[in-house]
Amino acid sequence: MDIRLSEPGKHIAVITIDNQPRRNAMTRAMMTELARLWDELKTSSHRCIIITGAGDRAFSSGADLGGDMSAEPEVAAMVNRALLKTCVYPKPIIAAVNGDCVAGGLELMLSSDIRAAAPNARFGLPEVKWSIYPFGGAAVKLIQQIGHVHAMNMLLGAELIPAQDAAALNLINRVVPAEDLMDWALAKAERIAANSPSAVQAVKRQISATIADHAKSREAMEQELGDAVRNGPHFREGIAAFLEKRTPNYD
Repeated sequence: MDIRLSEPGKHIAVITIDNQPRRNAMTRAMMTELARLWDELKTSSHRCIIITGAGDRAFSSGADLGGDMSAEPEVAAMVNRALLKTCVYPKPIIAAVNGDCVAGGLELMLSSDIRAAAPNARFGLPEVKWSIYPFGGAAVKLIQQIGHVHAMNMLLGAELIPAQDAAALNLINRVVPAEDLMDWALAKAERIAANSPSAVQAVKRQISATIADHAKSREAMEQELGDAVRNGPHFREGIAAFLEKRTPNYD
């Protein structure tokens, strides 16, 4: 289980989420490290950041539900930093979605600026199936990015959609053959890095601020709603069903 940083070019950083036996699910320790890396890269000489998953099955399946499931305000704040939920981040981020992008993995992708996916990638927010509130920003950001009806279909339907459908919804920019995905992301990053970093980062700050302001205005309600779901009658059954690989029973 690891969050890796590599530097394939002078001004380019690549973050790789690696927990392949768990479909690149992120433990609390991994999220803490991801938050630390975002802070480090914010003031580094890098001009563009690529984020991807290890292997060819998953970008990330989100939080590791087999670990600590507490969600006190301090934990929510750490998840916020890891997923860049309300951060005005200055560096452009490219998501190279190499496989399934689900739950917190999709919420992390929503904080990126340019996105391509391999044909096998699937996208979804299955949290409500397991009686979990999507704490990572999807309930705010997704409607901004793809519109009300498409966002509600994903958030309430809890189904996975294929990469081609994600492209049709403008959730991603394009579908790229798996073997070409990182080359595509690196070429895009190099093009961005060749532009004026001060101008690029000014644009990124403005767009990030617009998104973050809306997310911050909803933060107290997010915590309240998430706590209500977690303390409600269905949460224990949802998590048990997930871990036992069965359909939950909410009768």
